[in-house]
Amino acid sequence: MGANMGALTEAVYYILLSLLQPLHGYGIMQNVEKLSGGRLKLAAGTLYGAISSMLEKGWIVAHGAAEDSRKKEYVITDAGEAVLRGEYRRLRELVDNGSALLECDKEDAE
Repeated sequence: MGANMGALTEAVYYILLSLLQPLHGYGIMQNVEKLSGGRLKLAAGTLYGAISSMLEKGWIVAHGAAEDSRKKEYVITDAGEAVLRGEYRRLRELVDNGSALLECDKEDAE
């Protein structure tokens, strides 16, 4: 994964965070909603589309249950964790830069 892979969607970021431990689809949906304070509610189609894409990219793998099981659990791979950590650093930079400039502007206004 190159450093310039582009930003993750908020949904993909939260799904990857959720899969630091093995979870099935419904568990992922619940965890994403909890992590986002109820702001992000994933529809099943959105979730399974993202899962399919992340499986193809090798960011997550099916975990434990038989491949044909309806209640598959998924877990993040080392490659997925590298992508997640890269996105975390990108977001951190955005927040740090915004804080530095917005707090500086706020102090100047007072």
